Amino acid sequence: MTEKILPLAAMERILKKGDPNVRVSEPAKEELRKVLEEYGEEVARTASKFAIHAGRKTIKAEDVQLAIKHK
Repeated sequence: MTEKILPLAAMERILKKGDPNVRVSEPAKEELRKVLEEYGEEVARTASKFAIHAGRKTIKAEDVQLAIKHK
């Protein structure tokens, strides 16, 4: 994974959900981005397999839900 998809500002907003008064370091934002992108890619691969198995070329929400449950 070389392309960064998720913006760091969004990572900061997610990390501040627990307590908006905390500060968030750049390495923390980068680490969360890395973890979420890796997990997202795994879910996407699995959801794609479910869609193909169902005879579709389109990934639907139900494929994503099944992929998450499958993990």
